[in-house]
Amino acid sequence: MLRIAVPNKGSLSETAAEMLAEAGYAGRRDSKQLHLIDSANDVEFFFLRPRDIATYVALGALDVGITGRDLLLDVRMPAREIEQLGFADSTFRFAGRPGRFQALEDLEGLRVATAYPGLVDAFLDERGIAVDIVPLDGAVESAVQLGVADAVADVVSTGTTLRQAGLEIFGPVLLESEAVLIAGPKDADGTDTLLRRLRGVMVARRYVMVDYDLPVHLVDRAVEIASGIESPTVSPLRDPEWVAVRVMVPRKGVNRVMDELYELGARAILVTAIDNARL
Repeated sequence: MLRIAVPNKGSLSETAAEMLAEAGYAGRRDSKQLHLIDSANDVEFFFLRPRDIATYVALGALDVGITGRDLLLDVRMPAREIEQLGFADSTFRFAGRPGRFQALEDLEGLRVATAYPGLVDAFLDERGIAVDIVPLDGAVESAVQLGVADAVADVVSTGTTLRQAGLEIFGPVLLESEAVLIAGPKDADGTDTLLRRLRGVMVARRYVMVDYDLPVHLVDRAVEIASGIESPTVSPLRDPEWVAVRVMVPRKGVNRVMDELYELGARAILVTAIDNARL
């Protein structure tokens, strides 16, 4: 059986479970359940702390896992990212007191507090900047005010939390992170099937199916508006002057596509969600 590590809590857990369910896998019924065998799909799930998943996979105890790119890089072990999963986006930045830092080099010899010591240490090592890392388990924005660090490195969304703590962002982005599927040094049987299923879910989430009727002489212009993955399906109608068209379009912006098709002359425009896909 393919052994899969899944986050058991936190921001990654719910969406990861939803993706696996949409991909046809069994899900746990109890949030306290740590192990689940899905014999129908020949897989075995282990529900673990997100921060531990990369370690289990890197050491070969489990074959693949879902975790954050930030957590993967933080452990600095030989697990590898094999697919971006398109959720749990986050950005890592440095922050300090306003006006205190102008460039990354200003951190030289100072203390930097972070919940991701491995990630931050590797980033600064690559740039030849030596600092004292202060490892904390969350709420690092208080470290400067409390005098345990000169700067912090943390996840930033709007920057509001850092500003409320009297800090400003400086320097380059450390990392753009998101949820990823990771594997160990060796490929495991069943990984390709899991990848194909997860990719199908991601396609279904990004695209919708649009059906519409159109005068046959306008087909080429309609294809310029919505070309589809390869090309639209065009079928004849009883009226030889009209055709039925079916095409996949990105979910984001579908209303604009519908407006443009209607203005062109399309009618009976229908949008349908895609439950799953294989491309």
